[in-house]
Amino acid sequence: MRAINNFLIKFNSKKIGTDEFGNQYFEKKSGKRFVIYNGIAEPTKIPSEWHVWIHYLTNQAPVQINTNKYSWQKIHIPNLTGTKNAYSPEKTNLNKTYLHYEPWEAN
Repeated sequence: MRAINNFLIKFNSKKIGTDEFGNQYFEKKSGKRFVIYNGIAEPTKIPSEWHVWIHYLTNQAPVQINTNKYSWQKIHIPNLTGTKNAYSPEKTNLNKTYLHYEPWEAN
């Protein structure tokens, strides 16, 4: 189903640009905007420059304007929750809680 939707978007829409993650951005003549994600469809993979365009906060796509990066700006990282790269404090040990667990037994 996703492949059919992607085909219809590419066929009926104008390609506006591509971001550094390989996501492709399209716009229909009616003004509706679409993203075809590169890989898993994860909305946090949209960089801030494209976020403002896809949510109609600006009519100029990042490819049409000069988006200078400042030295203090961080590189955009998608949400890593649920992956092996997710943040976990060093002192957290999930097995400690599990090892001390005693199930309730009825008398």
